Amino acid sequence: MKIVFLGTSAARPTPARGLSCICMVRNGEIFMFDAGEAAQMSFMRSGLGWNKKMRIFVTHLHGDHCIGLLGLLQTMSMQARTENLEIFGPPGIREFVECNTKSLNLRPAFLLPPQPVRDGTIVDHPEYCIRACAADHSVESYSYVFEEKPKPGRFVAKKALALKVPRGPLWGALQRGSEVEIDGRIVRPSQVLREPRRGMRIGISGDTRPSERLCDFFTGCDYLVFDSTFSDEDAPRAKTTMHSTAVEAAKLAHSAGARHLILTHFSARYPDVSLLVRQAEQFHDSVIAASDMQELELEVTARDYEVRA
Repeated sequence: MKIVFLGTSAARPTPARGLSCICMVRNGEIFMFDAGEAAQMSFMRSGLGWNKKMRIFVTHLHGDHCIGLLGLLQTMSMQARTENLEIFGPPGIREFVECNTKSLNLRPAFLLPPQPVRDGTIVDHPEYCIRACAADHSVESYSYVFEEKPKPGRFVAKKALALKVPRGPLWGALQRGSEVEIDGRIVRPSQVLREPRRGMRIGISGDTRPSERLCDFFTGCDYLVFDSTFSDEDAPRAKTTMHSTAVEAAKLAHSAGARHLILTHFSARYPDVSLLVRQAEQFHDSVIAASDMQELELEVTARDYEVRA
Protein backbone atom coordinates (compact mmCIF):
# COMPACT_ATOMS: atom_id res chain seq x y z
CA MET A 1 0.00 0.00 0.00
CA LYS A 2 1.07 3.55 -0.63
CA ILE A 3 -0.24 7.11 -0.53
CA VAL A 4 0.50 9.51 -3.38
CA PHE A 5 -0.03 13.19 -2.60
CA LEU A 6 -1.21 15.00 -5.73
CA GLY A 7 -2.16 18.33 -4.16
CA THR A 8 -1.28 19.70 -0.71
CA SER A 9 -2.19 23.40 -0.79
CA ALA A 10 -5.15 25.10 0.88
CA ALA A 11 -7.71 27.25 -0.97
CA ARG A 12 -5.40 28.38 -3.76
CA PRO A 13 -2.49 26.75 -5.54
CA THR A 14 1.12 27.86 -5.32
CA PRO A 15 4.01 27.25 -7.74
CA ALA A 16 4.99 24.22 -5.61
CA ARG A 17 1.61 22.95 -4.43
CA GLY A 18 -1.62 22.08 -6.20
CA LEU A 19 -5.06 21.88 -4.66
CA SER A 20 -6.25 19.04 -2.44
CA CYS A 21 -5.96 15.57 -3.90
CA ILE A 22 -4.69 12.38 -2.26
CA CYS A 23 -4.55 8.89 -3.77
CA MET A 24 -4.14 5.68 -1.82
CA VAL A 25 -3.16 2.59 -3.81
CA ARG A 26 -3.83 -0.93 -2.60
CA ASN A 27 -3.40 -4.06 -4.73
CA GLY A 28 -3.86 -2.06 -7.92
CA GLU A 29 -7.02 -0.32 -6.68
CA ILE A 30 -7.02 3.48 -6.32
CA PHE A 31 -8.84 5.44 -3.63
CA MET A 32 -8.84 9.18 -4.33
CA PHE A 33 -9.71 11.65 -1.57
CA ASP A 34 -10.77 15.03 -2.97
CA ALA A 35 -10.06 16.38 -6.42
CA GLY A 36 -9.11 20.03 -6.47
CA GLU A 37 -8.73 22.00 -9.68
CA ALA A 38 -6.30 20.42 -12.19
CA ALA A 39 -6.40 17.07 -10.40
CA GLN A 40 -6.20 15.35 -13.79
CA MET A 41 -2.83 16.98 -14.46
CA SER A 42 -1.22 15.73 -11.25
CA PHE A 43 -2.93 12.36 -11.69
CA MET A 44 -1.41 12.09 -15.17
CA ARG A 45 2.06 12.93 -13.81
CA SER A 46 1.68 10.29 -11.10
CA GLY A 47 1.43 7.50 -13.68
CA LEU A 48 -1.23 5.73 -11.64
CA GLY A 49 -3.18 4.78 -14.77
CA TRP A 50 -6.50 5.86 -16.26
CA ASN A 51 -8.32 2.54 -16.28
CA LYS A 52 -7.71 1.13 -12.81
CA LYS A 53 -10.42 0.10 -10.39
CA MET A 54 -11.13 3.33 -8.51
CA ARG A 55 -13.32 5.09 -5.98
CA ILE A 56 -13.33 8.83 -5.25
CA PHE A 57 -14.28 10.30 -1.86
CA VAL A 58 -15.03 14.03 -1.64
CA THR A 59 -14.84 15.55 1.82
CA HIS A 60 -16.93 18.65 1.05
CA LEU A 61 -18.19 20.82 -1.77
CA HIS A 62 -15.69 23.66 -1.69
CA GLY A 63 -14.10 24.27 -5.07
CA ASP A 64 -10.55 23.47 -4.00
CA HIS A 65 -11.73 19.96 -3.11
CA CYS A 66 -14.16 19.06 -5.91
CA ILE A 67 -13.78 21.24 -9.04
CA GLY A 68 -11.12 18.87 -10.36
CA LEU A 69 -13.68 16.10 -10.69
CA LEU A 70 -14.94 17.63 -13.92
CA GLY A 71 -11.58 17.71 -15.68
CA LEU A 72 -10.76 14.28 -14.30
CA LEU A 73 -13.97 12.77 -15.71
CA GLN A 74 -13.41 14.42 -19.10
CA THR A 75 -9.84 13.20 -19.33
CA MET A 76 -10.86 9.68 -18.28
CA SER A 77 -13.47 9.69 -21.04
CA MET A 78 -10.91 10.79 -23.61
CA GLN A 79 -8.60 8.03 -22.36
CA ALA A 80 -11.41 5.52 -23.13
CA ARG A 81 -11.84 4.40 -19.54
CA THR A 82 -14.07 1.33 -19.18
CA GLU A 83 -13.77 0.46 -15.46
CA ASN A 84 -16.72 1.65 -13.39
CA LEU A 85 -16.03 4.70 -11.22
CA GLU A 86 -17.79 5.38 -7.93
CA ILE A 87 -17.91 8.85 -6.35
CA PHE A 88 -18.91 9.46 -2.73
CA GLY A 89 -19.42 12.80 -1.01
CA PRO A 90 -21.67 14.96 1.16
CA PRO A 91 -25.30 15.60 0.23
CA GLY A 92 -25.31 17.55 -3.02
CA ILE A 93 -22.51 15.49 -4.61
CA ARG A 94 -24.89 13.80 -7.03
CA GLU A 95 -26.43 17.09 -8.19
CA PHE A 96 -22.98 18.69 -8.49
CA VAL A 97 -21.64 15.93 -10.73
CA GLU A 98 -24.77 15.36 -12.79
CA CYS A 99 -25.55 19.06 -13.43
CA ASN A 100 -22.00 19.92 -14.41
CA THR A 101 -21.44 16.89 -16.63
CA LYS A 102 -24.75 17.68 -18.34
CA SER A 103 -23.69 21.30 -18.91
CA LEU A 104 -20.40 20.08 -20.38
CA ASN A 105 -22.25 17.55 -22.55
CA LEU A 106 -20.19 14.84 -20.86
CA ARG A 107 -21.78 11.41 -20.47
CA PRO A 108 -19.11 9.04 -19.16
CA ALA A 109 -20.41 5.49 -19.51
CA PHE A 110 -18.13 4.32 -16.70
CA LEU A 111 -19.55 6.70 -14.06
CA LEU A 112 -21.92 5.17 -11.52
CA PRO A 113 -24.46 7.45 -9.79
CA PRO A 114 -22.61 9.49 -7.14
CA GLN A 115 -23.52 8.47 -3.60
CA PRO A 116 -24.14 10.85 -0.68
CA VAL A 117 -22.36 9.70 2.47
CA ARG A 118 -23.49 9.60 6.07
CA ASP A 119 -21.83 8.76 9.36
CA GLY A 120 -20.83 5.11 9.48
CA THR A 121 -19.69 2.48 7.00
CA ILE A 122 -20.08 3.53 3.37
CA VAL A 123 -18.05 0.77 1.68
CA ASP A 124 -17.94 -2.80 2.99
CA HIS A 125 -15.57 -4.92 0.92
CA PRO A 126 -14.49 -8.45 1.88
CA GLU A 127 -10.96 -7.16 2.52
CA TYR A 128 -11.59 -3.65 3.84
CA CYS A 129 -14.17 -1.11 4.86
CA ILE A 130 -14.37 2.68 4.55
CA ARG A 131 -16.16 4.76 7.16
CA ALA A 132 -17.24 8.40 7.25
CA CYS A 133 -17.62 10.81 10.14
CA ALA A 134 -19.00 14.35 10.14
CA ALA A 135 -16.17 16.87 10.38
CA ASP A 136 -16.40 20.37 11.83
CA HIS A 137 -16.11 22.82 8.94
CA SER A 138 -17.96 25.82 7.52
CA VAL A 139 -20.05 23.56 5.23
CA GLU A 140 -21.15 19.96 5.64
CA SER A 141 -17.96 17.95 5.48
CA TYR A 142 -16.82 14.39 6.18
CA SER A 143 -13.63 12.71 7.29
CA TYR A 144 -12.82 9.17 6.19
CA VAL A 145 -11.10 6.09 7.62
CA PHE A 146 -9.88 3.23 5.45
CA GLU A 147 -9.47 0.02 7.45
CA GLU A 148 -8.29 -3.36 6.27
CA LYS A 149 -10.08 -6.28 7.82
CA PRO A 150 -7.95 -8.75 9.83
CA LYS A 151 -5.78 -10.90 7.61
CA PRO A 152 -5.17 -14.63 8.06
CA GLY A 153 -2.14 -15.47 10.16
CA ARG A 154 1.09 -16.41 8.47
CA PHE A 155 1.37 -19.98 7.24
CA VAL A 156 3.80 -22.18 9.21
CA ALA A 157 5.27 -24.74 6.80
CA LYS A 158 6.79 -26.85 9.58
CA LYS A 159 3.38 -27.38 11.16
CA ALA A 160 1.87 -28.40 7.82
CA LEU A 161 4.66 -30.88 7.14
CA ALA A 162 4.37 -32.29 10.66
CA LEU A 163 0.69 -32.95 9.94
CA LYS A 164 1.73 -34.63 6.65
CA VAL A 165 0.05 -32.06 4.43
CA PRO A 166 1.90 -32.23 1.09
CA ARG A 167 3.14 -29.07 -0.58
CA GLY A 168 0.91 -27.69 -3.28
CA PRO A 169 -2.78 -26.79 -3.57
CA LEU A 170 -3.66 -28.04 -0.08
CA TRP A 171 -1.28 -25.49 1.44
CA GLY A 172 -2.99 -22.77 -0.53
CA ALA A 173 -6.41 -23.92 0.66
CA LEU A 174 -5.31 -23.79 4.29
CA GLN A 175 -3.85 -20.32 3.82
CA ARG A 176 -7.21 -19.17 2.42
CA GLY A 177 -8.99 -20.49 5.50
CA SER A 178 -10.37 -23.79 4.19
CA GLU A 179 -10.16 -27.16 5.87
CA VAL A 180 -8.45 -29.98 3.96
CA GLU A 181 -8.66 -33.78 4.23
CA ILE A 182 -5.53 -35.95 4.41
CA ASP A 183 -5.98 -39.74 4.54
CA GLY A 184 -9.36 -39.36 6.21
CA ARG A 185 -8.10 -36.73 8.68
CA ILE A 186 -9.32 -33.13 8.74
CA VAL A 187 -6.63 -30.48 9.03
CA ARG A 188 -7.90 -27.05 10.00
CA PRO A 189 -6.32 -23.68 9.17
CA SER A 190 -5.92 -22.94 12.88
CA GLN A 191 -3.48 -25.86 13.10
CA VAL A 192 -1.03 -24.37 10.61
CA LEU A 193 -1.60 -20.59 10.78
CA ARG A 194 -0.40 -18.03 13.29
CA GLU A 195 -2.83 -15.61 14.90
CA PRO A 196 -4.73 -13.28 12.51
CA ARG A 197 -2.88 -10.10 11.61
CA ARG A 198 -4.32 -6.65 12.10
CA GLY A 199 -4.85 -4.70 8.90
CA MET A 200 -3.88 -1.13 8.07
CA ARG A 201 -5.94 1.80 9.36
CA ILE A 202 -5.61 5.15 7.60
CA GLY A 203 -7.44 8.40 8.41
CA ILE A 204 -8.10 11.36 6.10
CA SER A 205 -9.50 14.43 7.84
CA GLY A 206 -10.37 16.83 5.03
CA ASP A 207 -10.99 20.42 6.19
CA THR A 208 -11.99 20.54 9.85
CA ARG A 209 -11.54 21.87 13.31
CA PRO A 210 -10.27 19.28 15.82
CA SER A 211 -13.03 17.62 17.85
CA GLU A 212 -13.56 14.82 20.35
CA ARG A 213 -15.73 13.09 17.75
CA LEU A 214 -12.86 12.97 15.26
CA CYS A 215 -10.40 11.95 17.95
CA ASP A 216 -12.55 8.90 18.66
CA PHE A 217 -13.04 8.26 14.93
CA PHE A 218 -9.29 8.24 14.23
CA THR A 219 -8.31 6.18 17.25
CA GLY A 220 -5.59 3.64 16.42
CA CYS A 221 -4.78 4.90 12.93
CA ASP A 222 -1.41 3.81 11.56
CA TYR A 223 -1.36 6.96 9.44
CA LEU A 224 -3.45 10.08 9.94
CA VAL A 225 -3.53 12.76 7.23
CA PHE A 226 -4.85 15.90 8.91
CA ASP A 227 -5.76 19.49 8.04
CA SER A 228 -2.76 21.65 9.03
CA THR A 229 -3.63 24.89 7.31
CA PHE A 230 -2.07 27.28 9.81
CA SER A 231 0.83 27.71 12.22
CA ASP A 232 0.21 28.11 15.93
CA GLU A 233 0.67 31.88 15.62
CA ASP A 234 -2.32 31.99 13.27
CA ALA A 235 -4.59 29.93 15.53
CA PRO A 236 -7.27 32.67 15.67
CA ARG A 237 -7.57 32.57 11.88
CA ALA A 238 -7.81 28.77 12.00
CA LYS A 239 -10.83 29.09 14.29
CA THR A 240 -12.43 31.77 12.13
CA THR A 241 -12.06 29.77 8.92
CA MET A 242 -12.88 26.42 10.54
CA HIS A 243 -9.50 24.84 9.86
CA SER A 244 -6.79 23.40 12.12
CA THR A 245 -3.25 24.34 13.03
CA ALA A 246 -0.37 21.87 12.85
CA VAL A 247 -0.26 21.89 16.66
CA GLU A 248 -3.95 21.04 16.88
CA ALA A 249 -3.45 18.24 14.37
CA ALA A 250 -0.57 16.85 16.45
CA LYS A 251 -2.48 17.02 19.71
CA LEU A 252 -5.44 15.19 18.20
CA ALA A 253 -3.17 12.56 16.62
CA HIS A 254 -1.44 12.01 19.96
CA SER A 255 -4.75 11.67 21.81
CA ALA A 256 -6.06 9.26 19.16
CA GLY A 257 -2.95 7.09 19.36
CA ALA A 258 -2.21 7.59 15.66
CA ARG A 259 1.24 6.19 14.92
CA HIS A 260 2.21 8.61 12.13
CA LEU A 261 0.84 12.11 11.50
CA ILE A 262 0.93 13.57 7.99
CA LEU A 263 0.39 17.32 7.73
CA THR A 264 -1.26 18.71 4.58
CA HIS A 265 -3.56 21.48 3.24
CA PHE A 266 -1.02 24.22 3.92
CA SER A 267 -1.95 27.87 3.56
CA ALA A 268 -0.13 29.61 0.71
CA ARG A 269 1.29 32.04 3.28
CA TYR A 270 3.84 29.35 4.25
CA PRO A 271 6.23 28.73 1.33
CA ASP A 272 8.34 26.84 3.89
CA VAL A 273 6.32 24.54 6.16
CA SER A 274 9.24 23.46 8.35
CA LEU A 275 7.94 25.74 11.12
CA LEU A 276 4.63 23.84 11.15
CA VAL A 277 6.49 20.54 11.36
CA ARG A 278 8.61 21.75 14.28
CA GLN A 279 5.51 22.95 16.12
CA ALA A 280 3.72 19.63 15.56
CA GLU A 281 6.76 17.63 16.68
CA GLN A 282 6.41 19.12 20.15
CA PHE A 283 3.26 17.01 20.56
CA HIS A 284 3.78 13.96 18.33
CA ASP A 285 6.79 11.72 17.75
CA SER A 286 6.28 11.00 14.04
CA VAL A 287 5.36 13.99 11.85
CA ILE A 288 5.61 14.17 8.06
CA ALA A 289 4.87 17.23 5.91
CA ALA A 290 3.21 16.13 2.68
CA SER A 291 4.44 17.57 -0.62
CA ASP A 292 3.08 17.32 -4.13
CA MET A 293 3.94 14.10 -5.98
CA GLN A 294 5.34 12.54 -2.81
CA GLU A 295 4.86 8.78 -2.54
CA LEU A 296 4.73 7.23 0.91
CA GLU A 297 4.93 3.45 1.34
CA LEU A 298 2.70 2.33 4.19
CA GLU A 299 3.76 -0.19 6.80
CA VAL A 300 2.38 -1.60 10.03
CA THR A 301 5.00 -2.33 12.68
CA ALA A 302 5.80 -6.00 13.19
CA ARG A 303 4.67 -6.08 16.81
CA ASP A 304 1.18 -4.96 15.76
CA TYR A 305 1.06 -6.66 12.41
CA GLU A 306 2.18 -10.16 13.30
CA VAL A 307 1.60 -12.16 16.47
CA ARG A 308 4.44 -14.64 16.81
CA ALA A 309 4.02 -18.11 18.23
